[in-house]
Amino acid sequence: MIVVGVDTGGTFTDLVLWDGAGGVTVFKLPSTPGNPALAVLEGLRIVAGEVAARVVHGSTVATNALLERKGARTAFIANRGFTDLIAIGRQNRARLYDLNYQPPPELAPAELRFGAPGRIDSGGREIEALSGQQAELLAETVAASGAESAAICLLFSFLNPAHEQRLAEALRRRGIEVSPSHEILAELREYERAATTLINAYVAPVMRRYLGDIEDGLGPGRSLRIMQSSGGAISAATARREPVRTILSGPAGGAVGALAIGRAAGYERLIAFDMGGTSTDVCLLDAVLPLAVESTVAGLPVKTPMIGIHTVGAGGGSIARFDAGGALAVGPHSAGAEPGPACYGRGEDVTVTDANVFLGRIVPERFLGGSMPLYPERAGAKLAALARSAHLTPLALAEGVVAVTNAGMERAIRRISVEKGFSPADFALFSFGGAGGLHAAQLAGSLGMKTVIVPRFPGILSALGMLLADLVKDYSRTVMLAGAAATAEALEGLFAPLEERARAELAAEGATPEAVRLTRLLDMRYAGQSFELLTPFAPDFAGAFHALHEKTYGSRDPAKPVEVVNIRLRATAATRKPRVAPPEASSETIDPAAILEPRETVFAGKSVKTAVYDRDRLRPGNRFAGPAVVTEYSATTLVPPFAQAEVDASGNLILTLRDEAAVPSCSLG
Repeated sequence: MIVVGVDTGGTFTDLVLWDGAGGVTVFKLPSTPGNPALAVLEGLRIVAGEVAARVVHGSTVATNALLERKGARTAFIANRGFTDLIAIGRQNRARLYDLNYQPPPELAPAELRFGAPGRIDSGGREIEALSGQQAELLAETVAASGAESAAICLLFSFLNPAHEQRLAEALRRRGIEVSPSHEILAELREYERAATTLINAYVAPVMRRYLGDIEDGLGPGRSLRIMQSSGGAISAATARREPVRTILSGPAGGAVGALAIGRAAGYERLIAFDMGGTSTDVCLLDAVLPLAVESTVAGLPVKTPMIGIHTVGAGGGSIARFDAGGALAVGPHSAGAEPGPACYGRGEDVTVTDANVFLGRIVPERFLGGSMPLYPERAGAKLAALARSAHLTPLALAEGVVAVTNAGMERAIRRISVEKGFSPADFALFSFGGAGGLHAAQLAGSLGMKTVIVPRFPGILSALGMLLADLVKDYSRTVMLAGAAATAEALEGLFAPLEERARAELAAEGATPEAVRLTRLLDMRYAGQSFELLTPFAPDFAGAFHALHEKTYGSRDPAKPVEVVNIRLRATAATRKPRVAPPEASSETIDPAAILEPRETVFAGKSVKTAVYDRDRLRPGNRFAGPAVVTEYSATTLVPPFAQAEVDASGNLILTLRDEAAVPSCSLG
């Protein structure tokens, strides 16, 4: 079976085809922001033709709809008297000292919030009925509002969903898409449950249309799976019902790919650094994928499993400007695919890519294998114009753009490492994305890191990660067990129905029983605490929690009673993984055909004669010292003067930084 991984970004859509034997085809084409499905289908036509294939896709469609507030007109239904809980939230100020702060627009404004009669109490008992007639009347009112989608979040529906089910049936009869909270997130904490359910309802019609466009254009003999934020794949049908699980699907593919390839190369402690055209995603991988069960996206809590990825608005297309105080700023706004950086031929703004072209770090005639023309003169002209406005030289401005961008990415890496008790120096930087290799070595040097790994096909690694993902289903249920009631036997009985459901749903997606692996997890806390720790289930789960609490917070209290708030189940079915054919046999001698014409590249304000290598012709065992530029189809890697490069047995480019490695100072004066 041919398998194709597809990653849609803000600037490029990346595809990687595995032929089942070891052959790999990679392809990049500009994204189509108006309808991202068009680029996906065009890319599939080019790389796969009409042959049968399984397509695994990671997309930013749901993310962008949420961030840009371009989702469906969505109603929010709660119990009477509780309709404003989605606006009140936890009453936390996102910016405590910003007196002019305005929260982002609400997904369901006041006129689209509706109160439902009926009430379920904290024990799951009905204390006020919701009749069928009342449900029909409320559904009529919601339909009259023009809502295309509806989120239902009633109190304690995770214990008794009868009222939500009655409302959902009435709404569906009127053609409204419905997201009931007991199906999306069957857990306590009504605000987090409501926010997650509302996000799902808000982006569901957008994802339904998008996935429908792709499936309509796939042709016969092709299936579609979607990457989840948790690092596993689900069917397109599941993604249409629960699109909230795909919010970080593209970056999740990169984390999965980084861990698999890094581990194969002998590195398990990695900081994944994915710099694309629009943003940069960073993730700390300490031998495993870091899984979080609550994140914040676009100012709202999302309580579904996600890989712990931190994103900043810094990419190759990030726009440089001078702020009101005269300081140079880069991003978060991006030139995207349309019009793109100035050097692409249409853009009018200076971007990070333009700065790298001006500094000689990108070889224009080899960009995307020579298939996409660049216009260095346009980059130079736009840089010169912006520099004049600030009384700078174009060279100082270009280096300043790179330095400011690197500083923002350094802060992002420190946030996922130093702020969580990890030293970046203990990790290798795993660099990928179309722009990552241009910044990785300098970034690693500023963080005290000694090793940078640039995999084969770095510009499409997230798409490759899609092919490495297993089928994954995540389930959760609030149980609230404390004291003597929290026993292993009691938990065994509670896990049983979740496990039965997991096996059935994975079987429906084509998994064989022997391929299914079940992982049990608990949300635990000390009595009186407000938040939980995700703890692996074990016979002595209390002891495991005490140890985890000490590791996380530096303290434990075995005498204090513990509570099990939620049980979680991760069901995984292994998929057949691509095995990329290894490069040719090792050799210390560099093929003369791999050595291209040298060029002038700027480092620390000085133009330096720099070697240029064709990565496709480099072989395991090849070594060379910086300064050097390594070109390939999907990306460019910069080897600064303080680094040495070596190709390992798998074809990865390993950069080793000398002790004097540091980001050169850059003066904008």
